[in-house]
Amino acid sequence: MNDSQQTAPIRIESFTTLEQFDQCVALEEAVWGYDPADMIPRRMFLLASRIGGQVMGAFLGDSSVAVGFAMALPAVRNGHAYLHSHMVGVLPEFRNRGIAYALKLAQREDALARGIELMEWTFDPLEIKNAYINISKLGAIVRRYQHNFYGPSSSPLQGGLPTDRVYAEWWLRSNRVERALSGKIQSFAAIERVDVPSEIYAWKASPPDRATARDLQARNAQALESAFASNLSVLGYQRNERGDGTFLLGHWDELHIY
Repeated sequence: MNDSQQTAPIRIESFTTLEQFDQCVALEEAVWGYDPADMIPRRMFLLASRIGGQVMGAFLGDSSVAVGFAMALPAVRNGHAYLHSHMVGVLPEFRNRGIAYALKLAQREDALARGIELMEWTFDPLEIKNAYINISKLGAIVRRYQHNFYGPSSSPLQGGLPTDRVYAEWWLRSNRVERALSGKIQSFAAIERVDVPSEIYAWKASPPDRATARDLQARNAQALESAFASNLSVLGYQRNERGDGTFLLGHWDELHIY
């Protein structure tokens, strides 16, 4: 990354052409390292853009080469339309610059302009940084757990573990989201805590330690599912100086549900 890229402003654009969708496929491969069988082809990106979904690219300055992208699909639950944000990815060398955050804000702006008030996505509850951004920075809540959501994954990032996921619910007009996006601290009584040690990344990357990672995944799944069954929701996420993460669960005082 050169000096001009370090300081260049982030630009988000909607994608509509095959050439742009080709950039999404290249980014997908670079970010996740999937085998060909797990890759989403450009036709799927085209379809998402045609049927009411979202395909957006992130650029730095006046560059025509995308460094990140987001793709969402239209969805319906109990007669209510929402968007499922399936992928948000940024090239490794351009991370920690707020690009993924800018993509999420662009998704929200587009959704609200179309009268859509809910976006959802799934994320790995062992991924500390993602959890922090989703819950603390964006204001999403979590109250559902899905074991092995995608089945076996070819991505090295999964570390051979089952693809367990939690659902992020992003209620776009909620007071909680408005407070989060304005940088205000979310105040609530934390009733339960579920910890994720920073060593999880090393455990997943090391075959001899993957059993330890799998044990942690199973314990945390049980703890989160038990909390959700008691009508608790993830409302906060903390990170300490070691890089450990902690889910904070309490009662959500807003009545948003489909």
